[in-house]
Amino acid sequence: MNEQHAQSDRPPTVRPMDFLLVTGLSGAGLQTAAKVLEDLGWYVADNLPPELISRMVDLSLESDSRLERLAVVIDVRSRLFTGDLGWVLTELESKPVHTRVLYLDASDEVLVRRFEQVRRSHPLSGGGAEGTLSEGIAAERDQLAKVKAAADLVIDTSSLAAHQLRQKIEDAFGDAENRTMQVTVQSFGFKYGLPMDADLVCDVRFLPNPHWIPELRPHTGQNADVRDYVLSQDGADDYLATYHHLLDLTIAGYRREGKRYMTIAVGCTGGKHRSVAMSEALAGRLGKDSGLNVRVVHRDLGRE
Repeated sequence: MNEQHAQSDRPPTVRPMDFLLVTGLSGAGLQTAAKVLEDLGWYVADNLPPELISRMVDLSLESDSRLERLAVVIDVRSRLFTGDLGWVLTELESKPVHTRVLYLDASDEVLVRRFEQVRRSHPLSGGGAEGTLSEGIAAERDQLAKVKAAADLVIDTSSLAAHQLRQKIEDAFGDAENRTMQVTVQSFGFKYGLPMDADLVCDVRFLPNPHWIPELRPHTGQNADVRDYVLSQDGADDYLATYHHLLDLTIAGYRREGKRYMTIAVGCTGGKHRSVAMSEALAGRLGKDSGLNVRVVHRDLGRE
């Protein structure tokens, strides 16, 4: 058997599944981390008992639609969790998974303030009857000392806003595709109502309506003649350039705040001519930004 044939008989290399164990102090941002990981495409299991982690991994690997990334959030809400995860990590070593541990920490002062703001008791404080909030935090910190020492990444959230924590998690566990901002440009007709999911709305009814041009009326804004008519009108190009500039500023702010989705609604009377042509023209300008994933949706096209 020649070497080339032998290589073809080898089973394909299966990429190890990414497995992330997320733990840390109550009030340090575990739920925020879970939401960010979900946005990044991770399958997130929250508050899973330690005894079920290995089984969860097996099920994920054996599934017909094999998971590529699995994150498990575990903390002292699970009464079976004692802070000792060494045996769990040892079990995972025999499986085709790339395991990492993320630990979220915060100062006692910040944790006390956060619990007081939401008026919740600490899981280890006995509901406030048998122990104080500070005692609960101290007990949890002591209980989790070993897992913190074994963590691949420790993030102190004491001075982090939610969007800053998001950015740190994205940098550590995301990829270029996940960090791309999703922008939807949606045309619509005002007579059918505003889109409920729009972040920004612009009105292009100031442009002459092709509806009143007999040869253009049957066509839509996707037709070359209609598009050329709309975009050649006075103010159309200036409007697109100005609005594009405003969107550049807005998108930069969205990114700083950790927002990854934006819907821009472009409206005319019926959503057939002007809004369609202007939406596609605006999307074409936005699409030149490599950091954006732009799609166009025509909500009311064909509704008449």
